[in-house]
Amino acid sequence: MSVEVEVNENDLAEMVEQVWSSYLDPEGLNPLIPTYDQNQPSEVHSSVSITGSWTGHVVYASSTLAANRAAAAFLAMEVDEVSVDDMSDVLGELANIIGGNVKAMLPPGALLSLPQVVLAPENTTIYPTAVRISGVYGIWDGEPVSISMWHSRSDNKEVDE
Repeated sequence: MSVEVEVNENDLAEMVEQVWSSYLDPEGLNPLIPTYDQNQPSEVHSSVSITGSWTGHVVYASSTLAANRAAAAFLAMEVDEVSVDDMSDVLGELANIIGGNVKAMLPPGALLSLPQVVLAPENTTIYPTAVRISGVYGIWDGEPVSISMWHSRSDNKEVDE
């Protein structure tokens, strides 16, 4: 049974800021600018699932260009040197890092899955038994980026009815 734990938007925003300043913008030249728009477009997604004492997902989503720039910054490469594999690896790692930080705030017994990455713009990740509980939505270097948390509703009787 999943326990009720609230990792609020301030907690998530702090985790995202740490990732940005450590890996994507260490010089502070291109911060993630908040938009608070939950419905901004995204073309690529990476996620990790958390099970055990809490059940849910952490999802990183962005435009393909933002993902390419993130891979370049993370790997200290030029944007035109980034391969699809590089982009996939970095997106998975970003979801893993943020997911690991979320997991650290949960009660003992929470387990983190391996990252899943979707690079096809025509596909989207859907969690039919989960509800978005928190998110950081912004523009990075002119491109949309979002990091959201979803909590499983499978323990909720309303979903089972």
